[in-house]
Amino acid sequence: MVEATQPRRLTPKGRATRERILEAAIALIARQGVAGTSIEDVRAAADVSGSQLYHYFDSKQALIRAVITRQAESFLDSGRPRISALDSFDALRAWADAAIDQQRQTGCRGCSLGSLAGELAVSDEETRGDLATGFLQWKDLILNGLRAMRDRGDLRTDADLEQLAFALLSALQGGVLLAQTVLDVEPLEAAMNVTLAHLETFLTGVR
Repeated sequence: MVEATQPRRLTPKGRATRERILEAAIALIARQGVAGTSIEDVRAAADVSGSQLYHYFDSKQALIRAVITRQAESFLDSGRPRISALDSFDALRAWADAAIDQQRQTGCRGCSLGSLAGELAVSDEETRGDLATGFLQWKDLILNGLRAMRDRGDLRTDADLEQLAFALLSALQGGVLLAQTVLDVEPLEAAMNVTLAHLETFLTGVR
């Protein structure tokens, strides 16, 4: 995933200014959504001039693409230790429980990357591609854990690991979206429990 165009070399002050603009955009979009956030809103929140903002981001689309990249990377970086260790059924169960607990504790606030996808997936091909890359990186981390389970003999060799990885990610994202909509974690619990029960049918019993 490539962030929006930026100068090849930035001074420390330039990096700080660009970061301030990006963080302002992330905060505003989290509160107001993409459609409700204008370039002028970001400029004012970051306390920069219009020329400064356009020096680092030549359009709203460029800024939004940078937000998508940052959100995807932040999510993956924060979750990588747990997701990268999803190489057992117990670890997958703990991951699901942690996701459910997080939504319960935050009042079902949803997923920042999922929210961006809901607004932007059909906006233009480049933005859709950025969103897809973020989700596919997430799926690949899950897939790596399933491969480790199969290679260790925990999963049957006829298990479609790609399909199972997509199912787990889809259960999480779909469950989070419904939980956010109804303000209850029950849809997320149901989606994760059913998907894990399906995966469990492929276990060899060597756990």
